[in-house]
Amino acid sequence: MPNIKSAAKRVRITRKRTERNRRIKSNLRTAIRRFREAMAGENREEAQMRLRRALITIDKAVTKGVLHKNTAARKKSRLTKFFNKMAG
Repeated sequence: MPNIKSAAKRVRITRKRTERNRRIKSNLRTAIRRFREAMAGENREEAQMRLRRALITIDKAVTKGVLHKNTAARKKSRLTKFFNKMAG
C-alpha cells in the first residue's frame, strides 16, 4: 500500500481505468464471438447484423484508447473478409 497521498490516488485511478478497459475488451470479444456464431449458423442477415455490431464495437474500443487504430483496422478487415468469403 502506498504511503504517499498522490501514489494512493494513482492506484485508485489505475484500478478504475483497468476495470473500464476490461469491460470494453470483454464487450469486444463478445461481439466478435457472436458474429462468428452467427456465421456458423448460416443465417446471412443475422451474421450481417452481428458484423455491423462488431465493427462498431471495435471502433468504440479505438476511441476509448483500448485498441490501437491499426489493430482495429486489421480486425475489421479480417472479420469482413471472413463474412464475404462465407456469404459470397
